[in-house]
Amino acid sequence: MSEIQTEGQMTWKLAGSTDCALHLRHNSSEPWRPYEEFPEYFLPDPKEFSKGYATFLALLKKGWVTV
Repeated sequence: MSEIQTEGQMTWKLAGSTDCALHLRHNSSEPWRPYEEFPEYFLPDPKEFSKGYATFLALLKKGWVTV
């Protein structure tokens, strides 16, 4: 996690999707991708947490924004 970009965007639910899990992109010109596709950022979640919550908190501390 030490090599995390300090800019990026995160969202929990994509338009038209019923899946509620963290999605990431580095900038608005990129498509949203599930957080699992970013092994350099991925952190495992405790069982009772939402899918991607540990990764979300770590990226939020690095300056990523929620869209």
